[in-house]
Amino acid sequence: MNTPLTRRSFIRSAGLASVAAAAFPQVLKGQASGTPTPNNRLNVACIGVGGRGEAAVDGLKGENFVAFCDVDDERAAKTYTTYPDVPRFKDFRQLFDKLGSKIDAVTVSTPDHMHFPIAMAALSLGKHVMVEKPLTHTIWEARQLAKLAAEKKVATIMGNQGHAFEGARLLKEWYEAGVLGEVTEIHSWTDRPIWPQGVKAPDHSKMIPVVPRTLDWDLWLGVTADRPYDPAYMPFSWRGYWDFGTGALGDMGCHIMDGAFYALGLDAPVRVEAISGRANKLSAPTSSMIVYHFAARGTRPAIKWTWYDGGLQPHLPDFWPDEKGFPDNGTLIVGGKNAVLAPTYYESIRIVPEAKMKEAQPGLPAKTIPRIEGGHFAEWIRACKGGPAAGSNFAYSSRLTELCLLSNVAVRARRPIEWDAAAMKVTNLPSANQYITKEYRPGFGV
Repeated sequence: MNTPLTRRSFIRSAGLASVAAAAFPQVLKGQASGTPTPNNRLNVACIGVGGRGEAAVDGLKGENFVAFCDVDDERAAKTYTTYPDVPRFKDFRQLFDKLGSKIDAVTVSTPDHMHFPIAMAALSLGKHVMVEKPLTHTIWEARQLAKLAAEKKVATIMGNQGHAFEGARLLKEWYEAGVLGEVTEIHSWTDRPIWPQGVKAPDHSKMIPVVPRTLDWDLWLGVTADRPYDPAYMPFSWRGYWDFGTGALGDMGCHIMDGAFYALGLDAPVRVEAISGRANKLSAPTSSMIVYHFAARGTRPAIKWTWYDGGLQPHLPDFWPDEKGFPDNGTLIVGGKNAVLAPTYYESIRIVPEAKMKEAQPGLPAKTIPRIEGGHFAEWIRACKGGPAAGSNFAYSSRLTELCLLSNVAVRARRPIEWDAAAMKVTNLPSANQYITKEYRPGFGV
């Protein structure tokens, strides 16, 4: 049976913990999560263990799996076969209700629209939480997760693994040492979408698809409005639909824009302009070019950051070799002294062109920022066991996610937007504020 649908917005005056209290009263009563010692294994529940969720399971294989949860047994089959003795659930609410007291940490590897309700429930129970990128489906959700994570004082991380890599730290060291000079221009681009976008709703007038027996379609829909099942949404193409995903920038922005956002210590942009290809109320555009304007701050000048997707790329700068194009994904940070090219995940970076790299090499600064041993899974595990906070914790990753999701606000508004980050409001176009949050189907703790 589908949960009855009544459309409503979150009650913003409600206490954050009350969200989960209503859904999981038995677990919350007297529940508190203790932090294990560094020599102990974490008791981990993984929610979403097929597809991208397999990476979380693999990254945490040295810990103790308490439970797996996935709405589709077929997608989860590989994980279930590898770990046949771990209890399995289809409904995360039942998992928390039955095993909440036995869990230290939770991973969330679901489609974007379910990140928030699951992560919110886990945080409310005092659990350490990892959520795949983007952190949330809306800007308002990102703010709420960051707030509750700070209140609960738990270890959090978003799954943008490049934040733990060498290149992001090199870029920050080089920028702060003046190697690049004043940066006023950044370009980022991706070969996404590699799934359909700019599409209409599936047409069931001639054929009604049958829900696979391994899938609980109602649980997959979760907080989103009820609709008939269609294979057009799954297992990957949901990214192109506004109700489930966040489009090309939501998928890749938290990777490609991360290193530069971190290295330059950027805050929220004050203006966002979007030009896009075919889009509609249901689906993200076939392509887009987004321009973010960051105001000058202190001695740092104003910065213009342009994003390109759907086959678009920036023009080749004057110093770029004629015979060489840009890679499929990347970021070009242009400074008054030098320009830097970074790959998708900032594994490393190079000053471009190569002659300038060789020229700058002798004067590059010493490495002063601590490096992350073992990658972002290891970083989060150490944080859960009392070590330093992960670099992409929710305080940071919520702001990066907000940056990416602002593009979708501008795309859907179809006009430039002026952004007041402190008020979390578009000031020049009140109608655009409908995209800052959303309505939720009840029954999932929201």
